[in-house]
Amino acid sequence: MPYGAGAADTYGGQQPGYGGAEADPYATAEAYPPPQPPRRRRSEPDPEPAPQAGADWEAEDPEEEKHPFFTGAGDDGDDDGDDDASASSRRSGRDGRGKDKGGGAGKKKSRNGLACLVVAAVLVGGLGGVGYYGYQFWQGRFGAPEDYSGSGTGQVEVEVPEGAGLGEIGSILKKAGVVKSTDAFVSAANADPKGKTIQAGIYLLKKEMSARSTVEMMLSPASRNNLVIPEGKRNAFIYEQIDKRLEVKAGTTAAVAEKEAKNLGLPEWANDGKDIKDPLEGFLFPASYPVAKDMKPEDVLRKMVARANAEFGQKDLEAEAKRLGLDSPLQVLTVASLVQAEGKYKHDFDKVSRVVYNRLKPDNAETVGRLEFDSTVNYLKDQSRLDIGAVDDLRKIDDPYNTYDIKGLPPGPIGNPGLSAFNSALNPTPGPWYYFVSITEDETLFAVTNEEHERNRQKYEEAQENKGQ
Repeated sequence: MPYGAGAADTYGGQQPGYGGAEADPYATAEAYPPPQPPRRRRSEPDPEPAPQAGADWEAEDPEEEKHPFFTGAGDDGDDDGDDDASASSRRSGRDGRGKDKGGGAGKKKSRNGLACLVVAAVLVGGLGGVGYYGYQFWQGRFGAPEDYSGSGTGQVEVEVPEGAGLGEIGSILKKAGVVKSTDAFVSAANADPKGKTIQAGIYLLKKEMSARSTVEMMLSPASRNNLVIPEGKRNAFIYEQIDKRLEVKAGTTAAVAEKEAKNLGLPEWANDGKDIKDPLEGFLFPASYPVAKDMKPEDVLRKMVARANAEFGQKDLEAEAKRLGLDSPLQVLTVASLVQAEGKYKHDFDKVSRVVYNRLKPDNAETVGRLEFDSTVNYLKDQSRLDIGAVDDLRKIDDPYNTYDIKGLPPGPIGNPGLSAFNSALNPTPGPWYYFVSITEDETLFAVTNEEHERNRQKYEEAQENKGQ
């Protein structure tokens, strides 16, 4: 209600203040009644106040609402010691509401019994639910997963993709019918110290193997059915291996490579060189590849090229070529292939790389800009020999890959280098060397002059003679 709109006269029309003529209502004894004695019984109601004159309503004892199930109302065990006046006082004002004519007590007992049954059913149901879900939790948490027994039967080929975790591998194996459950495989793999080292690839496994047997077989190299490409191998070798793995006619993959080279994902700079014998040379990255029998040659080749792009693409080859004094990224890859072919041991790659760059200098007094590598002659002849003939005869071979005749690098890579050779091509060790020869695995001799190199070659021949005795 808004302030001042018909508000009640709190002070009876007299201004508030001290010393008014109206009697003080707190000045009489009635204003402070004496304390009452405590109630004799908890269930006994307070005395009803006397009704004021003119009151048109009947006072009723305020009833404390309680459920009969908990208060026991209507039970045979009800206290009969209450006097009639007390009982009458409790019943006052409830006639027509509290009375249950015609067997009210029996209905109360019936309702109480039903309430008990409901509560009991709820408790039993709740305990049953708890037990069921508790059992499920126990099984999921501590129960042994479903598993086959034994080493399995038959044969099945399973491919594990790159980056697959144990859970994904287990799911693949389950779908292939190898293991009975993913959880069984994961549990067995985690229990094996080498279980987490399972790699991507094609595996020849058996049907219905125990999870433990599956893990052991997958960790064995014998089960791996991958196509493994060693570092430095030429494309001709790789094509033959793909033909054998796919069980296709010899020469099939080579023909596909020649026809589909531009559609296999090569980088734009791959075909910069002229007179390249095979545009894919250098781009079939040496690694382990999962190759199933139902794959096509172009699919396998595309995987290898993609891997090469991923590995070599981590460097800015345009900038690296400029830094190294080369004309293009393709020449970086070509140097890497020469390091791979000429360097017998990886720990020598950095120095071998320096020899390549030193020989490429047109003003060097030793080779006057020619590489003179036997590996390039072997490549153009599609052979692998230590004795390739006299130098004078080699210079007569008319081929852009003949580094005894041409100056500078060949048109393109002469094989497929690995990462070690590639990194060495980018980071040659500083030094003045133009020659080298490997005496043993632990000893490679580098020389600045041809005279020094001839003395080192003599040591190599002596070592070979002693080795043959």
